[in-house]
Amino acid sequence: MEKTAENTNPLSSYYRQPQIYISLPSGDKYYKDDIVEKTATGEHAVMPMTTLDELKFKTPDSLMNGQATVDVIKSCIPSIRDPWQLVNYDIDTVLIALRIASYGETMDVTAGVPGTNEQMTHSVNLPQQLEVIRSQNMTDSFQIADGLTVTVRPLTYKQVTQAQLKTFEQQKMFAQVQQSDLPVEEKTKRFNDSFQQLSMLNSTLLIENIKSITLPDGTVVENSAQIKQFVDNADAKIIKELEQKLIEIREQGSIKPFTVKSTEEQIKAGAPATYQVPITFDNANFFV
Repeated sequence: MEKTAENTNPLSSYYRQPQIYISLPSGDKYYKDDIVEKTATGEHAVMPMTTLDELKFKTPDSLMNGQATVDVIKSCIPSIRDPWQLVNYDIDTVLIALRIASYGETMDVTAGVPGTNEQMTHSVNLPQQLEVIRSQNMTDSFQIADGLTVTVRPLTYKQVTQAQLKTFEQQKMFAQVQQSDLPVEEKTKRFNDSFQQLSMLNSTLLIENIKSITLPDGTVVENSAQIKQFVDNADAKIIKELEQKLIEIREQGSIKPFTVKSTEEQIKAGAPATYQVPITFDNANFFV
């Protein structure tokens, strides 16, 4: 009965419709159909948010743990069936598309002018940002010292969110301990514990980010335990190079800062001739 009423509702022609179509930077190559539905064109329809979707971004707990973002993606891009498994290359494209579909093609970003006390508001062209992302050449492998070739396993939105939560918890604990009246010895112990937790988190992310390592003789190592032993025992210089390369790989598909020119008055006040303004995806203001 309910389905029939919906099909005959004279207001159905006013239901939301797709406002933009996007292709994912990853090319959907990392997804099975139960994560991202394959389409004939390779593009995904993006509908604007509903009132209920907007309300979800006002729930602090859902914002912190990523559930609000996941729910809204499923609501607005039905072909993305399991947003938790989206790889990090695709997240910014999806968020920008949601913003465009719901609020239009421009977004104001306010940032301080370096060297001054002035705040400036800049209008960002979001379709242009999508084009910049789309023009990037995606790669999932690189070579480091001694001829080792590393093949990357992209981090998922769930992994990234969990890492951010754990980092936030450690930072919060650090601030609380620093402001407490605990003895110096106890503070030092807790700081060391916190540092170890963050080090373990970084190590875990690094290992999860590596699919395989190929030796110069062609031997391929895919066993995660063996990769962990390598990370734990290799020369620090090699691991630092590995970490830097992985950071660069993770930034694929991400929106880049834009360059702003200072006015003559701002330069006289101490500002550089040009400076970079980052576009951050804080759900608390990005979708409001």
